[in-house]
Amino acid sequence: MEERHRKILQRNRTNLVRGLDPLNLYDCLFEKGVFTQDMIDEIKCSGTRLEQARKLVQDLETRGSRAFPLFLECLQETGQHSLAELLQSGAPAVQIQPATPTQVFCPVVQPLPVSPPMDVDKQRKDDVPVHPVQRPSTTPTPSPEREYIRPRLPSRTRLDSIQSYKMDASPCGHCLIINNVEFEPESELNNRKGSNIDCDKLEGRFKALNFIVVVRTNLKQRQIKHELSALSKKDHSQYDCCVVIMLSHGTEVSHNRFPGAVYGVDGQHVPVQHITNYLNGQHCPSLQGKPKLFFIQACGGDERDTGFEVSPDEVEPSFGGADDQTDAIPMSSSSDSLSMSDEPDARATLPTPSDILVSYSTFPGYVSWRDTQSGSWYIETLDRILEENAATDDLVTMLMMVNHEVSQNSAKGLYKQMPGSFNFLRKLLYFQS
Repeated sequence: MEERHRKILQRNRTNLVRGLDPLNLYDCLFEKGVFTQDMIDEIKCSGTRLEQARKLVQDLETRGSRAFPLFLECLQETGQHSLAELLQSGAPAVQIQPATPTQVFCPVVQPLPVSPPMDVDKQRKDDVPVHPVQRPSTTPTPSPEREYIRPRLPSRTRLDSIQSYKMDASPCGHCLIINNVEFEPESELNNRKGSNIDCDKLEGRFKALNFIVVVRTNLKQRQIKHELSALSKKDHSQYDCCVVIMLSHGTEVSHNRFPGAVYGVDGQHVPVQHITNYLNGQHCPSLQGKPKLFFIQACGGDERDTGFEVSPDEVEPSFGGADDQTDAIPMSSSSDSLSMSDEPDARATLPTPSDILVSYSTFPGYVSWRDTQSGSWYIETLDRILEENAATDDLVTMLMMVNHEVSQNSAKGLYKQMPGSFNFLRKLLYFQS
């Protein structure tokens, strides 16, 4: 497919996925040679109408140069005129005229062609030639049929070849939110004003994504462990996913897998790698092979990032509120519990669990900013990105959007924040919407 047509599809992907009726398109796309029957069967097996529409649009980008105009023809012929007009508005040069499509489906036995190689592709559908045809070096862009039978290079992994996790169970799975707001005086940790705003947003968001949401507030270390243990002992066999969200103060600790730790209201912390262990394949067999997602809104340490200078046109200025606070431990009173001998993950000796993603509000070692009036930067942005893009984009793509937007903020006009994630998912993850 030509690059300009691919960009048109990408710009309009959201509207296409939401409005496309793939069931009415399959016969037309097959007859015009855009997809083979095997490819259509694979799209049908991808799941719901939304998931089929998403895969259809993704696969369309991998087809030949005539795939885009033929797709427009199919939209017109199946009555999906508004989508066709939407795509045409960005591609005035596309001519919606059949390029002798009937020849593709009339199997006529002919000698080796004297005509241009493109005619060879028009004359053949899925028939296996009696003997191979050597294409001249002046070959134009391959037709969809020839492109499909061409072996892909083993060194290239395409996005459209990556499978998606099954995410159609109803409900989709459990979501546990631990929201620590009021800390005991003995902990010497400040109360986290604004955290209830984060909690309410995420509770509503994951309910909208069809999760069973349970909120637990102001838990001590042993209570956090108890809730995680109870979650791991549930039977998740009828569900497709599990989510854990931690809203608390945090710190940096020695680790060999996932960095950071989250505090209970008693001032005792639970390492993130222990939190993830509760749901790994060994401790929770019914979640084996299923995505386990962890969202950590907590500081990774007490270091404040002042950023570095960039060209003015590389960044859009954005500033946090006057009431920005951090979720770091107090530097003056609790520094004893901060490990300064943290080893890099590259030296880990334990195997990394699969199907786990841990999303951190900030880079390990740095503070995470929270506005007492509107909630934390990370959760506010995560909630909005999920609301706007969950219908069309996979989780990893959305987290990259979150990373970009949060990186634009500034606390007190000076300090920055950079979210990130440790991603051990094996497939794409699309939420229900």
